[in-house]
Amino acid sequence: MADSRPILYTTEPCGFCRQAKALLDSRGLEYDEVNLAKDPDGRADLVARTGQMTFPQLVVGERSLGGFRELLEAERDGLLDELLAA
Repeated sequence: MADSRPILYTTEPCGFCRQAKALLDSRGLEYDEVNLAKDPDGRADLVARTGQMTFPQLVVGERSLGGFRELLEAERDGLLDELLAA
């Protein structure tokens, strides 16, 4: 479903953002990237959705998963697959 496509908020330069994209890409997962270095208006959307200003931030559906560490943990324990399947 297009509505359930994850949104990854990133900026540049950002090593954790590159790692998050690499993890998602290695799994073959499709996601929409909002690069806030190129889309400064997206910051308001990021704060409204997640309450966070740190990068990266992954949003799956209505759930804010968090940053790279949380993405890695969710991928390792199967939570990411559960969220994407919902």
